[in-house]
Amino acid sequence: INLHMVAQNLRAYYINLDPAVKNVPYQTNIDIRDTVNYKEVMQQYGLGPNGAILTSLNLFATRFHQVIEILENRAESLDYIFVDTPGQIEAFTWSAGGQIIHDLLASAFPTIIMYITDTPRCKSPTTFMSNMLYACSVLYKSRLPMLLTFNKTDIESCEFAMQWMTDFEAYQDAVDSDSDTVEGYIGSLNRSLSLSLDEFYGVIEKVGVSAITGEGIEDVFISVAKAAKSYHDTYLPDL
Repeated sequence: INLHMVAQNLRAYYINLDPAVKNVPYQTNIDIRDTVNYKEVMQQYGLGPNGAILTSLNLFATRFHQVIEILENRAESLDYIFVDTPGQIEAFTWSAGGQIIHDLLASAFPTIIMYITDTPRCKSPTTFMSNMLYACSVLYKSRLPMLLTFNKTDIESCEFAMQWMTDFEAYQDAVDSDSDTVEGYIGSLNRSLSLSLDEFYGVIEKVGVSAITGEGIEDVFISVAKAAKSYHDTYLPDL
């Protein structure tokens, strides 16, 4: 995304919200690590890694209105704002700090959730369904437009995943051919969930992309534009 911004001469602003990351492969404009020391939070509060991430987010959220003020002052000169959240999805999605942060962003700007999946791992029907359930929970928790992004298409094409979301029988065949799920309740559960998520599959934008080669990056931004329109038409009135 960063390289695409540079290549297209687009103006972007980058915010890192992962307090535990050691290095980020882009130049951040705002970094939670400059405000909250993750290791000190662990020591001071006697927390483990996930608890420290959650607490760091909560502490940073108490100052996030200042971030919004900075963004509003610079909005006219920007094309995109990217907010990189912790890899531990639950620490952001289900924390008070995460809720405050995305509520503040959504009330000030057209805000889109980009849910990134590991395409090769999704070859397993059960792992695929776990990802879809997680994405669905994030969608309804955030109440914001979502772009479901299948990454690493340079390793594995995401065509199978796209087909599973539009063709129940294709997914059922995959479950039936999976030796780990064909017997027992997992296979039956996967089939039932696939039918239940039919509406979810129909309302979200989905795209395949490779962060390494840049394949599909244009499609990502076409989908981002569609999701932004959805924000204005559907989500903003609700908010």
